[in-house]
Amino acid sequence: MKISMIFLFALFFHNNLSYSQGLSNADRNTIRQKEDSMKSHAFKIINGINDFDRLKADSIFTRMLMRALVFTNSFYYPFDSLGTISQLYAPDSSFRIFTWQLVINENVIRQHGAIQMRTDDGSLLRFPLIDRSDITQNIADTIANNKGWIGAVYYKIIQKKNLNKNYYTLLGYDENNMRSNKKIIEVLSFENGLPVFGGRYFSFETDKLFKTSVCRYIMEFKKEAGPKLNYDPDLDMIIAEHLISESNEPNKKWTYIGDGDYEGFKWVNGKWVHVEKVYNTITPLNHEPVPNPIRDNEGNLLQNKLKGGEEDDKPITEPNTKPVKVKPVKKKGKD
Repeated sequence: MKISMIFLFALFFHNNLSYSQGLSNADRNTIRQKEDSMKSHAFKIINGINDFDRLKADSIFTRMLMRALVFTNSFYYPFDSLGTISQLYAPDSSFRIFTWQLVINENVIRQHGAIQMRTDDGSLLRFPLIDRSDITQNIADTIANNKGWIGAVYYKIIQKKNLNKNYYTLLGYDENNMRSNKKIIEVLSFENGLPVFGGRYFSFETDKLFKTSVCRYIMEFKKEAGPKLNYDPDLDMIIAEHLISESNEPNKKWTYIGDGDYEGFKWVNGKWVHVEKVYNTITPLNHEPVPNPIRDNEGNLLQNKLKGGEEDDKPITEPNTKPVKVKPVKKKGKD
């Protein structure tokens, strides 16, 4: 589990910028001191030797983080030394979201987090995220507030608009249990200033076979598998690797692996419409492209290739996973 989380957290900081405007020097230095104290606890949340150490570290870290956020304009402090904590700013800088995971044991894994809103006067407005996935009956069909959150460690925010309302699509990761992991796509919106997770934003109306719309899209797969899920800004699509059961047991999600094909979602009229096949060709398993030699097995030159008589094999292009940079916040008033 630790190895995959370290790899995941490396993705997060591509999206982080050094926000510091609006912070007084004194407050910045004080928060930096608090951050130095928080680092060891943040590390122990993932790497503690037993569940007691991890739970204790999580409790201490959470209290320290909340106290640090009380400072005026703390929204602009990056906390970029907390390597096991994901923090993402919305593309319009209207909020940021902290998420992390706590491994209690192999089958009990919880995500914790908080949303911090940007405020005009720099005061603290935040929403704690309470993971209720263990008591939620139908995760794919649930709409909830921050106190009924379906936990995930987020690594991407995609901002879209419809009818002048902002929708923030979150891509997240969940080390579900000892047999399977999950990747999740869900939409965060705000109603009367309060966060709402989920909604009927995922449509399969263009598919050959009818499927009902869902409130969030969940990929569950074998623990050792690593199917891709990310946003391609060039295609303006969310790209997801297609999953199949390696043992032909579709009811057992822990047998699912990526098959090298890609499906996706395109934002159309306020919802993510499913695209069954993003690319026209795929790379079959165990049939990856290989170099096209100019000599045969006996070492003889193949003249037709030297004359351009046969094209080289070309690998399939995978989805572009370059992160979108967060736009800096524009301050009102004097510079």
